[in-house]
Amino acid sequence: MATRAAVSVRALRYYEEQGLLAATRSVSGQRHYTESAVERVKLIQSLYGAGLSSKTIADLLPCVDAQVSTPESRALLAAERDRIDRQIAELTLTRGKLDAIIEQTSRPSPQSAYTTEPAE
Repeated sequence: MATRAAVSVRALRYYEEQGLLAATRSVSGQRHYTESAVERVKLIQSLYGAGLSSKTIADLLPCVDAQVSTPESRALLAAERDRIDRQIAELTLTRGKLDAIIEQTSRPSPQSAYTTEPAE
C-alpha cells in the first residue's frame, strides 16, 4: 500500500492513528487496506500539502465519504479555500520579486566591463 500510494509506512500508520485511514487486520496483525485507500491517501497528502491540519482533514473526510456536506463543513471548506487563495497570491508576488531579482542580476553591470584597480 505504501508503495502504491507513494508514502512511507510510517505515514500510513500516522493517518490511521489520526482517524484518517482505516485498515483491517489479519490474524497475524498485518494491515489490509481497501482498493480505494490509495486514492484516499493521495487526497490526504494533497490536503496536507495545501496546509490543512490533520484535525481539519479528519473533520472534512466524512463529507468526502458521504458526498454530502453540512453548512459547517462548507464554511470550513470555504475558509480553507480562501486561505489557499491568499497563499497563492502571496506566492505569486514572491515569484514576481524573484523574477525581478533574476532579471536585474542577469544583466552585466556597466561597471563590471570597465573595472580597474583603484589608484593609490
